[in-house]
Amino acid sequence: MPATDYQGSSAPLTNIGRSLLSLRRDQVHAMETQNDGSASHELELESFQRQVADRFHDLSSVPSDELLSLPWVRKLLDVFLCCQEEFRVILFNNKAQVMKPPMDRLIADYYERTVKALDVCNAIRDGIEQIRQWQKLLEIVLCALGDSNVNSNTSSNGNNNNCYQRILGEGQFRRAKKALIDLAIGMLDEKDSGQALAHRNRSFGRNNNSGSHSKDHHHRSLGHFRSLSWSVSRSWSAARQLQAIGNNLAAPRGNEVVATNGLAIPVYTMGCVLLFVMWALVAAIPCQDRGLQVHFYVPRQFSWAAPILSLHERIMEESKKRDRKNACGLLREIYQMEKCSRLLGELADSVQFPLSEEKEGEVRQRVKELGQVCDAMKEGLEPLERQVREVFHRIVPCNCVMICLWGNLSIMKKRRDDEDGEEMKKDLRHTPQK
Repeated sequence: MPATDYQGSSAPLTNIGRSLLSLRRDQVHAMETQNDGSASHELELESFQRQVADRFHDLSSVPSDELLSLPWVRKLLDVFLCCQEEFRVILFNNKAQVMKPPMDRLIADYYERTVKALDVCNAIRDGIEQIRQWQKLLEIVLCALGDSNVNSNTSSNGNNNNCYQRILGEGQFRRAKKALIDLAIGMLDEKDSGQALAHRNRSFGRNNNSGSHSKDHHHRSLGHFRSLSWSVSRSWSAARQLQAIGNNLAAPRGNEVVATNGLAIPVYTMGCVLLFVMWALVAAIPCQDRGLQVHFYVPRQFSWAAPILSLHERIMEESKKRDRKNACGLLREIYQMEKCSRLLGELADSVQFPLSEEKEGEVRQRVKELGQVCDAMKEGLEPLERQVREVFHRIVPCNCVMICLWGNLSIMKKRRDDEDGEEMKKDLRHTPQK
């Protein structure tokens, strides 16, 4: 989606040719209340904006073959964790201002977004578990068609140990083909899974005349992955959750910036960062009812707007490629897994026995490529899951801080109301009766 689609901000911001922080600074200077404390406060806010911009610029500068890879997604989560921590410090340093309107409303809105993001984190962790199940199917293929030392392909002196290569027979190919077709079924969207099941029966030469048996087997094949650790309900939708996170996410107006002493800007910044990070996770990792049609309305005046909009545009372009349109996730390693397994499956379907030396060489080369994908998954999935868990646990304490602040504010308001009530009663008692 072109970057121009995201410039629909509020009218005051569109007409202002300078940043909101500059607007606030000019107005504060005119009030003759500038002191060292407020100058330090402004530097803190501007530093936060600059750090967010620099981090997303680094993320957006990667080449296409690294975008949406496991290392890139992990770096994205690192960026979010750093931004979240700096945002928490800003709130902590401005506790008094946070409890005043309109800042209390802005914080409440951000709190609602983070609560919805917790569900996305749960769904992403479940998606990672689903990828692990696909990885187990890859290991079956490697065990069936790989060398006998598939888990240790190099000897202690660092040279390839080829003396343990096995003769590949029909039994090994049947086992590998079954795992490959189970993998293909698992990686398809549900709308296409019925056709995949029919292809599976044809591949094995089984004319299954029992419709009910086919339906039950299909349900078990796809339901197997969902029954492992899905922590969101079957009616939950990632697309709707992203829309809910982005609801009413609008840049603050000039009067809100001044009224909140500039704090409305980091709240809006973190709202946009949160939305983009959750959207990118949903784009990369399989989860229920994926949908990427989320609009970002970020004014170009923000220094971090350009790299985020650039990343959004690049990811959308990736999702529109012909070989990625129906993908269950845009993660680079998922694409490599699907491509390598498909090529190996096509090669396995074309072999004839006894296996020629040329065909055997082709098969072993494909198996080697599949093994490299499996190794990348092994190295990257566990650290990614730890980071998703850390994001979850970092959001929760920040929410607890907000709840405590609101709790204190409620107590103070109640005390003021009680005091006002007592004053009114005293006034009524001393008012002469007519």
